[in-house]
Amino acid sequence: MSTSETTVRPDRQGFRFCLEVFLATRVGLLLLGLISVGLFPPLDPVSVPGWVAHPMPDPGWDNLLTAWERFDALRFLRIAAEGYRASDGSAAFFPLYPLATRLVSFAIGGHTFAAAMLVSNGAFFGALLVLHSLTRTELSERVAKTTVLLLCLFPTSFFFLAPYSESLFFLLAVCALWAARRERWAIAAAAGFGAALTRNVGVVVAAAIAAEALQQRWEGERRSLLRGLAAAVAAGAGTFVYLAYWATRTGSWFAPVSQQANWERHRSWPWSTLVEGTRMAFRYIGDTNGGYWLIDWLIVVPVLGASVYALFRYRWAFSVYLWGGLLMPLSFVFEDRPLMSMPRFVLPLFPAVWAMAELSERWKIPRWAVAGVGAAGLGLLVVLFVNWYYIF
Repeated sequence: MSTSETTVRPDRQGFRFCLEVFLATRVGLLLLGLISVGLFPPLDPVSVPGWVAHPMPDPGWDNLLTAWERFDALRFLRIAAEGYRASDGSAAFFPLYPLATRLVSFAIGGHTFAAAMLVSNGAFFGALLVLHSLTRTELSERVAKTTVLLLCLFPTSFFFLAPYSESLFFLLAVCALWAARRERWAIAAAAGFGAALTRNVGVVVAAAIAAEALQQRWEGERRSLLRGLAAAVAAGAGTFVYLAYWATRTGSWFAPVSQQANWERHRSWPWSTLVEGTRMAFRYIGDTNGGYWLIDWLIVVPVLGASVYALFRYRWAFSVYLWGGLLMPLSFVFEDRPLMSMPRFVLPLFPAVWAMAELSERWKIPRWAVAGVGAAGLGLLVVLFVNWYYIF
């Protein structure tokens, strides 16, 4: 086999595998959302300031797409269509995703919801390609395929395909780390800057870039340190730019943080969050709404277990990204449901999925079995999500 064949063919195989898994997941979830509307007794739709939620429709083909317009998706759509307002809590939603949606909406004739779906799905597919490439070089082709499969079938992976910012953040974060590993610091800086403009935890991408530069220096690569640290600073500037915008507009640098009070979140030690989350998960079993606490726990705790393994297995950059992405939301919680939203927040933390893929191989658990458990959870949560149950 020639050198060109050995370098090109795996990329083609990876592209095809990612495309097949992405399309199967996307089509499957569209159809599941279509038939799930009204499958359970739906809860009342929840509107947001400036964007009214549509009443629950009768089953019909329009639900193929509109079933995904739920919860925070309405906030992103409102910001994309009309911009920020100073007092409606919208500052808590970082700007790059609604800005990208607005640009695509302009290009397709002003259809905000369609634009958001295009941005989310396109970003997710792109992220899968980069993740496969990164995983193949860091670990192996087999682990790369298992990682893509497990991520697509993760119980909350539908957030990647709905009008939420997770998919764009995931794409930018994995691009930044892919570039940092290859000493392409300008790309790492640009992608990290975008990640910091997409979600409030984007600053951990800057820290991960710095960690990679330090490890490369530790390993003897002298040129990496200053360039890598400069890239990290440039990446972190994304957060600074957004805070500066609100300082100019309202006089408050920390409006994106202070407006989190609209969701009754408060500071907590991460271990206290886990203790309370565990206590509540089993305390409310059998109650009418007790399933929410248990679902949060059943998703988050295995991810945390895999993350402990990842901490000792992978490079510094991946550990910083993973644990920074875990500890920040675990430190700022909703008191009555400590692990609320964590099943969504863990989605872009791909080193934990690496650990799951490797541990399943080490323990000789078939790939289809692990994927099947994830798919079962995914199916259940999609049914609940499209019927306005509080899976967010």
